[in-house]
Amino acid sequence: MACFDVYPHPDAAIRKTTPFLVNVQNDYIDRVESRVVIPMRHVAAFGPRMRGLNPVYEISGKEVVLDTAALAAFPAAGLKKPVASLSAQREDIAAALDTLFGSY
Repeated sequence: MACFDVYPHPDAAIRKTTPFLVNVQNDYIDRVESRVVIPMRHVAAFGPRMRGLNPVYEISGKEVVLDTAALAAFPAAGLKKPVASLSAQREDIAAALDTLFGSY
């Protein structure tokens, strides 16, 4: 599981508003059974975004917003096959995490 890989949310009901999860856990931490992820929600269902905290991306033809403040641990077994990688957006995602944690 690579950092910044994007996975479909495994719960079909939740996937209606939160279609994806992006793995933000360091690649070297692979022995634990969970991954730190950020939910990616449909832009239309998200509401007002905060500058720097909620970048928008297009994944599989869907416009989604990174809900950085909802960062969570998620069972690695639930993350099956990635549908995209946001490794090219690493700086934007790191900036969103810095905004969340106060390192701005």
